[in-house]
Amino acid sequence: MKMKIIVAITLLCATWSLPAQEAESKWTAGTDLVSSYVWRGLYLSNAAVQPSLVFESGGFSAGAWGSASFDGVLEADLFIGYTFGFGLSLGVTDYYFPSIEGGNDYFDVTKATGAHIFELNGGYEVGGLSLSANYVLNEAGGAASAGGDKYFEVAYAFGNVALFAGGGDGLQSLSGDFALTNIGISATKELEITPSFTLPLTCSAILNPDREKFYLVAALTF
Repeated sequence: MKMKIIVAITLLCATWSLPAQEAESKWTAGTDLVSSYVWRGLYLSNAAVQPSLVFESGGFSAGAWGSASFDGVLEADLFIGYTFGFGLSLGVTDYYFPSIEGGNDYFDVTKATGAHIFELNGGYEVGGLSLSANYVLNEAGGAASAGGDKYFEVAYAFGNVALFAGGGDGLQSLSGDFALTNIGISATKELEITPSFTLPLTCSAILNPDREKFYLVAALTF
């Protein structure tokens, strides 16, 4: 009887402690479902599932982000960064594209066939205004970076709407010279699944003047 009481108390304490442990967790997992994958105005694939795993502590964050499209295009990125209290953020991203058969080995970082793009990321946010600047460190034949590629973006969010404009050179543009590649607007609404459960739905209209393309992308966030 004594043993049963001890076991019951132990299980009860464990049950009570679970919500507290979950609330204190610095790890988050999520995924997006997108109608097509458009990155900085560049069309990369059709509909895709895009999972993420992130560790955050104070201003520090690190994690992994990926994309797996229904037409077989894969991406698996790693990132690390720090956001200061006054809105400045600095970080590094490793973009990896493993979907080419017979190539793009994970440990290949050569100029000719390397599968990784290593990029420095900087950003600043104040109110609804955000600015970002990005610089590619390496040439990677398997990932189409030239080395020294740059991308800049300015965005402004108000209510559930965001306006954005961005451009870059290197892998961003057709000629390799600087060009405007990403102009658009996004709006988000809560999609009601049940009376007590909603999912964020974001729709973006994106124009790439450099490639003369226009995209309309929907994204569900889980």
